Formats: sequence, C-alpha cells, structure tokens
Amino acid sequence: MKERNILAGFLTEDDAQKAENALRQAGFSIIQIDRIGQIPDEGIERIMNPLTGSFPGLGSLTLSGNFPSGRDASILAAADPDASGYTDRDDSYYNRTVLLTAVVPEEQADEATRIIESFGGLI
Repeated sequence: MKERNILAGFLTEDDAQKAENALRQAGFSIIQIDRIGQIPDEGIERIMNPLTGSFPGLGSLTLSGNFPSGRDASILAAADPDASGYTDRDDSYYNRTVLLTAVVPEEQADEATRIIESFGGLI
C-alpha cells in the first residue's frame, strides 16, 4: 500500500494536539508531534550584560541561542536578519515551532490534509 508523509507546522502545541486527536478519530494511527526551531538548544536563561563583553556572540545575545556545537553555528545565526532586528516579514510562516508528522494511506491523504488544515496546520 502506498503511503504519504504529511508534515504540518502549528503555532501552538494545543492546536497540534487537537489535530492529532481528530486524525486518530478518523482512523489514522501514525502521528507524531515535535518541537522544532532554527536556534539550537533551549536558549539562554540568564541575563547577559553586553557592556561587560561577557557574552559569546550576537546570536546568543539577540536570539537567546545556546550553541553547544561551537562558534561556527553562533556566527551563522548572527547572519540571520532576526539577529540584527532589520527584518520585516510575515512571521506566520516562521513562528510555527510545533511539527505534526503523519503517515497516511495515499488514497486518504486529502482527508488527512483537510483535518490538519482545519486546526490551523500549515502543510
């Protein structure tokens, strides 16, 4: 049987849970919800004073990123327009940090897509 993988981004975990419940009620069983983001780790939880110079870099200071893989990732994150504040974009596509993944039979993919979109999922 052919299957289709559906990846959908949600703004909140609550919306993704509602979509998952609706998918399960419709008979779909392979569903997973994960948190994703462009900045690694959980972020910095301490206040940093840029005047003291004791911060690892712009990516850590402005994006609250913790870069355990090394300085290269921090430098790359600092190149992001979000780090400088000079950005003007529609955040509805970028702030979807909850990912719902569903594996559905090919012939039922349209039904699953409609369910996911009805709860605010962006496929």
